[in-house]
Amino acid sequence: MAKKPDDIATLSFEKALAELEEIVQKLESGQAALEDSIALYERGAALKAHCEKTLKSAQEKIEKIVVTGDGKPKTQKASFE
Repeated sequence: MAKKPDDIATLSFEKALAELEEIVQKLESGQAALEDSIALYERGAALKAHCEKTLKSAQEKIEKIVVTGDGKPKTQKASFE
């Protein structure tokens, strides 16, 4: 039974990436039927987008961290100007 695309939003980055890797292996093997390959490709594209979104969010959080003079991290406060 194929998983629904809306379950992707609940996956952790690691689980989404692992599933994406499995899909890539299945597609590269050439053993899947055409219809199955299309469904796998669509799911893979959605997983890729989820992983990219998660990474972007993490990157934005990291960019907000500033190191103070004593070498300790300090979180910048968001500016709403």
